[in-house]
Amino acid sequence: MLRVAGTLALMALTLRNVDWQQLRLLLGTVDWRWWGVSLGLGLGVQCLAAVRWAALARPVGFQEPLTVFIRLFFEGQFFSLCLPTSIGGDVVKAYRMAATTRGRVLAGCTILADRLAGLSALGVIAVTALIRNQSSLPLLPTLLIGSMLLAAVLLPATLIISRLDRIAQFLPSHPGVQGIVAGLLPYQQHPGLIASAIAWSLLVQMGGALVVDAVGRSIGTDIPVSVWFAAVPLVALAMVLPISIGGVGIREGGLAVLLAPHGVSKEKAVAIGLLWFLVSIACGLVGGVMFLANRRPGTTPAPQTGAG
Repeated sequence: MLRVAGTLALMALTLRNVDWQQLRLLLGTVDWRWWGVSLGLGLGVQCLAAVRWAALARPVGFQEPLTVFIRLFFEGQFFSLCLPTSIGGDVVKAYRMAATTRGRVLAGCTILADRLAGLSALGVIAVTALIRNQSSLPLLPTLLIGSMLLAAVLLPATLIISRLDRIAQFLPSHPGVQGIVAGLLPYQQHPGLIASAIAWSLLVQMGGALVVDAVGRSIGTDIPVSVWFAAVPLVALAMVLPISIGGVGIREGGLAVLLAPHGVSKEKAVAIGLLWFLVSIACGLVGGVMFLANRRPGTTPAPQTGAG
């Protein structure tokens, strides 16, 4: 109920002072060809994200075909839209990946690592784009700043992974905490995995920004791609907060605030947010169809954590 109330409050705040006639006109002039491009990009981004997850899951023993990871990733998107919690889709993915409790805990650990890699890339892209936009930097200094930020993320992440066994000695002996650490321990044997996952994440997050760029173009919004590289990751980071269902209200309000300095009206920003949400719904429905086509729970036994 709190999330429902939060969603309604955020939408009320976002839609305050919106010119409803202008919003209706904008939604009536959508170029559905550009929206179709955004949908195609969105589906491709989901597949890339599934490849990243597979790269993190296979070294710890999940040797499923890539098509299984793609299917489960789309299913997770569907349940994330349907369930009231932001981690609902992740729970479903872990449950359907493995057949045992131990295997599902380990699958959950790979999903956690996948999420952390994605959030790290979001932060790097958003901060780099913000600095570039604020300072009007050329390409080379922008790439240099991005590389420095990436190193600032990779070095501590690699250090933490390499010291997980020692860190575990100082953590609470609660079975849940130790189970998560045990699930992540195999990554010590694959130090390059984190860098690889973050590299995949950079492609995924840049693809996500291009999705919204195409959505903007569908209603005549033509602003530099660098603006989307800053705005979309920041909105995506805000949508992680458990205060809204499906990011409704956060998405539209965030775009209204972040695009205003670039001459985008509130009505256009809200329309872009709604059309972006429609892309998410369409991708989720693909996952729903996949789930209906194969509703059997996971059959993979608990992998050996030393695999790979």
